Amino acid sequence: MKYTAAVITISDKCSRGERVDTSGPAVRCMLEEAGFNVCYMGTVPDEMDQIRDELIRCTDEMKINLIMTTGGTGFSQRDITPEATLSVVERETRGIPEAMRYASLQITPRGCLSRSAAGIRGKSLIVNLPGSEKAARENLAAVIDAIGHGMEMLCAEGSTDHQHEKT
Repeated sequence: MKYTAAVITISDKCSRGERVDTSGPAVRCMLEEAGFNVCYMGTVPDEMDQIRDELIRCTDEMKINLIMTTGGTGFSQRDITPEATLSVVERETRGIPEAMRYASLQITPRGCLSRSAAGIRGKSLIVNLPGSEKAARENLAAVIDAIGHGMEMLCAEGSTDHQHEKT
């Protein structure tokens, strides 16, 4: 089975057209190379309601299997992607961001500063990646194989359907 994927860039500057998004297209390319059907690309500003709405639309309305975000995982006051993600997921998948941080620490001591989160909403997995293209590529490379296996388990026949308690 080929799984669907969405890539959402979360950036004030990209959403206003003041910066060219390079991390979103890089993530898309990596997902396609791994066999995912990237059926949606989006860009939203660092605004809690807009991030939440975009995540819920991708999971509940579009029924996309994997939603990758890029941006908003740092220490800036506007970096709220993990908080928005955790407000919509039903079950955290802490091992994914832990693995990404571990891989990042092999490259730079600053890898521990990533606040990425990940979790499951219904039959969708949401994963936060850093905003820089280099860091997004490195983080996704660290977990892409495991995510593929996770998709098999999450989307298997007989697993429970969407049960959304958080909105």
